[in-house]
Amino acid sequence: MYQCLSDRSTGLAQKTLTHPMPKTAVIITLGCRLNHADTALLSARLQNAGYELRDDFTVAPDLILLNSCAITAEAERKSRQQIRKLRRSYPAAIIAVAGCAAELSPEKFRECGADQILTNPDKKLFPDQQLCGKKSRETGKCNFTENAVSSFPFRTRAFIKIQEGCDNFCSYCIVPYVRGGSRSRKFTECLADCRQAIARGFPEIVLTGVNTCNYYDDGKNLAGLIREIAAIPGDFRIRLSSTEPHPDDLLLAELMSDPANRLCRFLHLSMQHGSDHILRQMRRNYTAGEFINFVQNIRRLIPDIHIGTDFIVGFPGESEDDFARLLAVAGEVKFANIHAFAYSPRPGTPAASMPDRVLPETVKARMKQLSMAAADSAREFAVSQLGKTLPVIFEQNCGGFQRGWSDNYLAVTVPDGTFPSGKIVNITADEKNLAENLKNDRSDIIL
Repeated sequence: MYQCLSDRSTGLAQKTLTHPMPKTAVIITLGCRLNHADTALLSARLQNAGYELRDDFTVAPDLILLNSCAITAEAERKSRQQIRKLRRSYPAAIIAVAGCAAELSPEKFRECGADQILTNPDKKLFPDQQLCGKKSRETGKCNFTENAVSSFPFRTRAFIKIQEGCDNFCSYCIVPYVRGGSRSRKFTECLADCRQAIARGFPEIVLTGVNTCNYYDDGKNLAGLIREIAAIPGDFRIRLSSTEPHPDDLLLAELMSDPANRLCRFLHLSMQHGSDHILRQMRRNYTAGEFINFVQNIRRLIPDIHIGTDFIVGFPGESEDDFARLLAVAGEVKFANIHAFAYSPRPGTPAASMPDRVLPETVKARMKQLSMAAADSAREFAVSQLGKTLPVIFEQNCGGFQRGWSDNYLAVTVPDGTFPSGKIVNITADEKNLAENLKNDRSDIIL
C-alpha cells in the first residue's frame, strides 16, 4: 500500500511508494503543442513502467498527471483550479504536476493538493526515479536526448518534440525562464521517433518545439531534418508547429513547394503586434514592414499556404494609434487565422513592471475589434480555397459526419463513411464541406 505523509492543515501532501507502482494513469494536457509532445513522451515512460493509460475517469486512476501551462496568468490559474478539482474528486490518487506552471509556481500546486511537482528536466526521470524523490538537474544549453520514443494512445497525429527552450527573452514572455535556453533533440532520436510513428500508421507528423527554426544537431538544421523524415517510406505528411519569424522560414517555404518533402502548406508565425513601437517594447527583432515583406515572399512561393499568427492586445503603452496599426497590418496580411491574447503580466518579466497599463475595458473592446477582423480574414481564406483540391485526413466521427483537416488547415466535414479515416485523401472543396470555415467565428483556432 501507499504510505501517505500529509499535513492537510497546510494543504501539503507527499506520497511515497512502498509497493509496486500503480497500474492505471490519466494524463491531462493543457496548453501548447509542445506540451502535447511532452505528454507523448510521458505516456511512453508510464507505459514502460507498467501503467495502463486511460483517457477518461470511468475508473478512479491510481495516478493523475497534469501537464500544465503558464503562458498567461489565466492559463496558470486554470491549471491550479484543475488540481484542486482533481484532489477533491480522487483523494486516494497520486497527483503529479508537470509543465511550465509547475516550474513557475511549485508551492502553489502543493497547496492545491499536488503530491509530486515535476520541473521540465524532471519529466525525463518520471515515474521510476521521480516518485522516489530523485531529481534531474539538466543545465546549460547542450543538445539533449529524451531516452524515450513517443506514444500516442489517444491521438490521430504524432506530435514529435525536436527542440526545447528559447534565447529570445521577449519582454512579456516567461518561457525562457521555465524552459531554459534553446537546445535541440539529438537528430538520431528525432528520426527514430518519427520512424516509429510512421510505422504505427500515423498519417501526420507534427514537429514541435519552443522555437523549431533553431533546430540544429549533427550538422542538420530543420530543413535537413525535414528532408530525412520525408525520405522515410510510408503514406504521411509533415506539419510544423508555431515558429518564430526567422530567415530560415523562407527556406521552409521552398521545401513546401516541393511535394517530395511532404510538408503541409501551413506556417503559424507569431507576429505579436503590428506597431513598430510596441514591437520594440516587446523586444521582437523585426519591424511590421519586414514581417509583411516576409509573408509576401512566402506567398509568392506557395499561393495557397495557410499563414496564421498570434497577437497580444493591450501591451503596456499600447495607444489607440498602436492598436489601429495592429488592425491595419492584420487587414493587409490577411491571416488565415489569428490567435489573440489579452496581455497578461508575468512576474519576473520586464514587461510586468512597465508603466502605462491599458485599462481592462479598453483591452476588451480592442479584443472584440480584432476578433471581428480575424473572423473576416479567416473566412476570406476559406473562400479562396473553394473549388480546389485539398489533401485531407479525416480524424473524427460524430453525429453522422466525418471531420478532418486539409494540409493547409481547413476543417472539412463530409457524411460519415464517405472516406476512410486516418488516411490522406483528396477532396474538392465546396461550400458544403467547408461550411465550418465559412462562419465568422474562427478567430482563435490553432492546431
